[in-house]
Order: sequence, then C-alpha cells, then structure tokens
Amino acid sequence: MGSSAKKKAEKKKDFQKPKYKVGKTKPKASNFTDTSFKAKAIVMGQQSLSTDAPDVVQQFKHTLSLASSSRSDKQRREALAYLTSQLSTEPPTNPVGTHALLAKLLPLVSDSSTPVRLQLLKLFRTLPENEVKHSVEHAIMYIRAGMTHLSSDISNDSLGVMEWLLDVADDELVTCPGGWVKTLSTFCAMMGWAVSSSTGGWTSGARAGLKARDAQTLARQIAALTKFLQAGFKKETSQVTQAARYWDNLYRLPRAPNVFEYLNLSGARRDEEGEMYSNREARQQVFHRRFLDPMMNGVDKSKKECGATGRAASALDQILREGMSDFEPTTAMDTQDLLNLW
Repeated sequence: MGSSAKKKAEKKKDFQKPKYKVGKTKPKASNFTDTSFKAKAIVMGQQSLSTDAPDVVQQFKHTLSLASSSRSDKQRREALAYLTSQLSTEPPTNPVGTHALLAKLLPLVSDSSTPVRLQLLKLFRTLPENEVKHSVEHAIMYIRAGMTHLSSDISNDSLGVMEWLLDVADDELVTCPGGWVKTLSTFCAMMGWAVSSSTGGWTSGARAGLKARDAQTLARQIAALTKFLQAGFKKETSQVTQAARYWDNLYRLPRAPNVFEYLNLSGARRDEEGEMYSNREARQQVFHRRFLDPMMNGVDKSKKECGATGRAASALDQILREGMSDFEPTTAMDTQDLLNLW
C-alpha cells in the first residue's frame, strides 16, 4: 500500500507546473550589512575593562541625566527612584546641590507618565526645606504651567507639587516675583473663574474651564487655593515699618538670600503681575482690586453644590472673610507706588 502511494506521488510530480520567479529582485536597504562572511575571531577597537565600579558622584550625575532626558517612561521612573533613595540616606547624597537638581527635574512636573510624576513628588519631599527656599521663583513657573495643562491628570498632580511647595516655603512663594498675582490668575484660569480686565480695548468675559472636571477635581482645586490664600493672608509676626526694614538692612548683615531683590536693581522692569508683594497689606490691596469679586462669585456657585465641592467652597469662603476682614480699601496711592516714584 505504501509503495503504491509512493509511485503515485512520483508520477504526480511529472504533471506539476513549476513556478518561476519573474521581475527584479527587491533592492537592498541603504544600511544593509553583509553577514555572509565567516571569521574565527572578532576584534573590538578601544576596549576598556575595569574591575572598579563608578563612584557614587558619577553614578548620581548619570542617573540624574537619565531622569531628565530619557525617552523611556520606565527608565525615568527608575532613575527618580534611585535618586530618591540616595537623598533619603543619612547623610543624604547630593553632589550637585538642590538648586541644580531642581533645575533638571522641574520640567518633569508636566511629564506625560503618571508613575513618573508620582515618583517626582516623592523625591521633592526628601529635599531640605532651607535649600528649596532659594529656588521657589524657578519652581513656581513649572507648577503654574502644569496647573493649566490640558491633561486633567497632569493638572491634578501639579496641585500636589504646589501643596508641597506651600509646606516648605509658603512665605517665599507668596512674596517672590509673580508668586502672588500670577499664581492667583492661574488658579482662576484653571477653575474657570473669570477675571475682568480693563487694560486697553480688550476684555475677558466669563469662560469655561480648560477641561471638563468632576466634583472631586474641583474640590481639590479649591482646597489648594484655600491653602495658598491662607499663606498669603497670614498675619505677620512682627509689624515693622518700611523705614525700620531699611535701617535694619543698612546696619546689619543680611541673612536672607537676595535681600534687596525687591528693589529690582538689575532685572527687567516688572508689571503688576510680576511684582513682589512682600507684606500682607500689599497682597490684600491687589487681591481686593483684581480677584475678590470673581472668587466670591465662584465660591457662591460652588457652595450650592453638595458633597466635597460644597465643603471645600465653605472653607475657602471662611479664609476669604478672615483674610480680608481687617482690610480697608483706599483710593489713594499706596506705599509701594510712593516708593517707586521716590
């Protein structure tokens, strides 16, 4: 039976039509490498073999470069985790300094990967507070950009970075250039609370939020704004006059960084948004003129909603009333304007 089938298969081959390949062959790629050769050994040029691992400083700098520039989400997260572990040791390992570290990692506030942003916040919380205060003006720029991001996840995670910065350097945040007015404008834009503008012929009417947000997101935004206003309206411990601060800076060695920054001797000319508001009265003045009415309207609408949003709006309403209770609006020129003219 088997031989018969074999004979039939052999006879069938005689009647099969062969298939011929016609046309041109596919051209080879420009980066084609011929690997048909055979060799007994492959020699690599400039080989370097060493039994010593790189030192901690070089490894830290290399990992920092990976965290800030790697295209792989997993690699950035693992690099941030390594840096966090080094900063958590006693004593902490940071050969580049806090200012240089923040300059490299702050752009990751708006990173597209959620695990990367969460790990970044863990790293920020390991940094020493007294060194973070010197980089507040640089940090708040990236935080504001993240708060108004089109992605709701990035915007919410940026609020966590904002709350961390308020925990470690709230006074420096509300007094740095642009830290008060620009940040309040960012909050209003993020929550869709319209701020009227009467400069020139342009006006800004009521606008919707940058994204569709649920009640939990709005409650989180209101809570962060409450914490920020609480820092700005905090009563000063010592009521000193401008003249007393002047004589104190004249005859004593300044201990704070950039103690004469409010004079803006070498920087670009600032407008109202980029100005420094170093005392509570100045912050109350500009807040009353630009933000009080739209925020009260937003609070009134939010208080009508039940749940977390209504509770957060009630807490914000209380902070607004307490912070502006002792404020007396004046139409006369304030002290800062007089100093500028002088």
